[in-house]
Amino acid sequence: MTDKIGTGLVGSAIRWVIENEPVGTRFGKKEGEKWVFLSSGDCDLRGEEETLRLFEMYKPKHVIHLAAIVGGLFANMSRKLDFLQDNIKINQSVLHSSHVLGVKKVVSCLSTCVFPDEVTYPLTEEKIHAGPPHHSNFGYAYAKRLVDIQNHAYHEQFGSQFTSVIPTNVFGPGDNYDLKDAHVIPSLIHRCYFSKSKCLLRL
Repeated sequence: MTDKIGTGLVGSAIRWVIENEPVGTRFGKKEGEKWVFLSSGDCDLRGEEETLRLFEMYKPKHVIHLAAIVGGLFANMSRKLDFLQDNIKINQSVLHSSHVLGVKKVVSCLSTCVFPDEVTYPLTEEKIHAGPPHHSNFGYAYAKRLVDIQNHAYHEQFGSQFTSVIPTNVFGPGDNYDLKDAHVIPSLIHRCYFSKSKCLLRL
């Protein structure tokens, strides 16, 4: 069995678990499983033909789809069209290739930004399409929402086992700590570190 996965923040964390947990344990890989960890340098997933060739090379049975063009608030606000178009292309390529190659299951990673700007809490998956997302990152948000729609369409038309998860507050080793385009938590960590190292009180 071959599983295909990425090497970004979440992919690197999964890789660490797979390589460090004993085989056959709750979080360890199963006996005989082969995991393949790929990065953006291995393939431009925006290209459907290039992505299909990659899938044909590895012939995965399961795919954890973590690939995305991501950024913090400033990047999302200033490049909405780029985030929309690039992520739609990536998602289309990955799901199409998974379908063509007969992948048994695909788990895609969404974002909490898919939820409507005006929504009642607690957030549940039924509320994803209940209204427009926040205007600051609607390009990325709509591209991620479309994955949910694609999953349902593939399941209804072909019986595909394509699903999604919406993790919250993802941060950790290997995160982007750049003050200009990092997410909130790594940005705050960087600001605190900078302030402490410079003996500043103001964050």
